[in-house]
Amino acid sequence: MVERLVIVGAGMASGRLLDHLTGEAPDAFDITLFNAEPRGTYDRLMLSPVLAGEKCYAEIVTHDDAWYAKNDVTCRFGEWVHGIDRDRKVVIGEKGEVPYDKLVIATGSTPFIVPLPGHDLPGVIAYRDLEDTEEMMRLGDTPGTRAVVIGGGLLGLEAAAGMAARGVHVTVVHLNGHLMDRQLDCEAAGLLRRALEARGIEVVCSANSKEIIAGDDGRVSALLLEDGRRLHCDLLVMAVGIRPSITLAQAAGIETGRGVIVDDQLLTSDPNIFALGECVEHDGALFGLVAPLFEQAKVLAKTLCGEPAHYVNKEVSTKLKVTGCDLFSAGDFRDGEGRECITYSDAPSAVYKRLVIENDRLIGAVMYGDTNDGAWFFNLIREGADVSAMREMMIFGPAYQDAPPPPPIPAPVLLEAIA
Repeated sequence: MVERLVIVGAGMASGRLLDHLTGEAPDAFDITLFNAEPRGTYDRLMLSPVLAGEKCYAEIVTHDDAWYAKNDVTCRFGEWVHGIDRDRKVVIGEKGEVPYDKLVIATGSTPFIVPLPGHDLPGVIAYRDLEDTEEMMRLGDTPGTRAVVIGGGLLGLEAAAGMAARGVHVTVVHLNGHLMDRQLDCEAAGLLRRALEARGIEVVCSANSKEIIAGDDGRVSALLLEDGRRLHCDLLVMAVGIRPSITLAQAAGIETGRGVIVDDQLLTSDPNIFALGECVEHDGALFGLVAPLFEQAKVLAKTLCGEPAHYVNKEVSTKLKVTGCDLFSAGDFRDGEGRECITYSDAPSAVYKRLVIENDRLIGAVMYGDTNDGAWFFNLIREGADVSAMREMMIFGPAYQDAPPPPPIPAPVLLEAIA
């Protein structure tokens, strides 16, 4: 018997779920896919290259109209879902109701907008979808334009780099003392900052935003900081984080916390409704990286097909690329009592590595410039391997573990172990 499956949200997690279902059980489901955006699944991670002019939108589409037609997926794109009637088992869309046997809530996340005075002015945007990207792209069409980005995390820096590549003067405002403070330590962030400034991007850290100022035309014209500085801009981009989009689930009476609460099979408090992706909360954890979302999609596909599967939160690493700068971090790389830090720094080559060891186990790593050994370090962290025997040479990576000692370190390179 063919089951009626309705999926709300066509993000990357939903796209991967559809790949599994259509590949492994092509005749098992009658699928309807809703999406508030007027399009299907595309690689959201590739919006930054689109913004920078390195790619066009067509190149980042993963599921086009032909794919949906070939796989008999009914598309309800550009249509908001107003509610779920759990008693009647129907999804209530703007253009009518759709019955379901099984429902997947994959509503993703929404950008957090700092509630500053003026946050609702025209010209104040988040950086989340294609429309945001296109607005930033249009800014580069006019010479002499300026933009302010609030948020010095990965998303904010990608927005800044993309606009700067189009000739826009960009200022990044970050609340904390160094950029990407969740992924990088101070020294690695310093190298990143210098690389950004070399590309013409102004960086202001330890800065509190006070108010967004309107111009005579009613649009944003400046950001006022707490210290009195006024940063003029034609566009202001907020990239200060995301929150799970749980309004639809809450309104339907499904159990939520910070996200839509799911078990190991991605099942919600309703036995016929599942949740997937950035909107979910599993075992107290929220998700923003693509790797766990794809693993969730794999588990959910098996569950929907009646096969045993369990989702388990795993340690994840972060390999990032901002304006051509390679970054990697994994685990806990903070200083602490009983921890030992091994650091390699080559400032002229802009290469930096820092390993954190506790109880003869590698528990954290952060790298800038040379991230080739990131996967090896990550495996050591994830496996909890005893690294005492390789401690002296570990910073140089796996190539030196069964090889002669490396050549003498050139003068600009500093190798230090700090207990």
